[in-house]
Amino acid sequence: RAMAASASEAAEAAGEEGPLGRGLARDGGAGGADPGGHVAGGKKNPGGAIFVLENASLEVGKVGKTMQLLNCDDHAGFLRKHRKDPAQYRPDISHQALLAILDSPLNKAGLVRSVFVHTKKRVLFEVDPQVRIPRTFKRFSGLMSQLLQKLSIRASGGPSSKKLLRVIKSPVTKHLPVSNCRRVGFSRSAPKMRNLAEFCQAIDIQKNETVVFVVGAMSHGKIDTDWVDEMISISAYPLSAACCLSKITNNLEARYNIV
Repeated sequence: RAMAASASEAAEAAGEEGPLGRGLARDGGAGGADPGGHVAGGKKNPGGAIFVLENASLEVGKVGKTMQLLNCDDHAGFLRKHRKDPAQYRPDISHQALLAILDSPLNKAGLVRSVFVHTKKRVLFEVDPQVRIPRTFKRFSGLMSQLLQKLSIRASGGPSSKKLLRVIKSPVTKHLPVSNCRRVGFSRSAPKMRNLAEFCQAIDIQKNETVVFVVGAMSHGKIDTDWVDEMISISAYPLSAACCLSKITNNLEARYNIV
């Protein structure tokens, strides 16, 4: 039977010691300051960007004797047997989206403050911007399966090491800044068509304005988030999550003069 970690389990596990993440590393060593004065990963920076991936298809199920992250290619028969649509199981979208954010110069400059992933099963987890996500989908699947079962992943280095991925309490609004912060959702069907370059240039750097970018991590449909300030469209064409996020990070890099 398909299973996923629940928000209640995450609440109970607030002080739980998570497993050590195999193959995980934090970019920038122990998180020292870069030449621009930013803290690596952006955790302590005023301003910057926060990313929220909504409706991510990340669900584990017991296939045979092992728990696996379900996907449409490897588990189509299993999903149909349980009367589920294989086309809805696309964890590769979340993988590509996270790589687009975490590999960007914007993140390497320390201006990505946080990354949150909200799954279709209403599990919310935080990804530390310093983490290096596995490059291959197979290893990413193993990592997500481990996270959804154990609720946290630590950097290699012992029980006292930092949690790089952790399931947290919903809603995500509890973890966002309460002041000087704009929340923007993206959808092709949004009533407003905005020029992304102009939108990013309007960010008030002098006042350390933070912008939360909410992007859907699913193959079809649109995000349903009533907590955003506005929904905008940035293209007349449908964009993949990774493409949309790349456009966002590229324009933010231009705004912050990151080369």
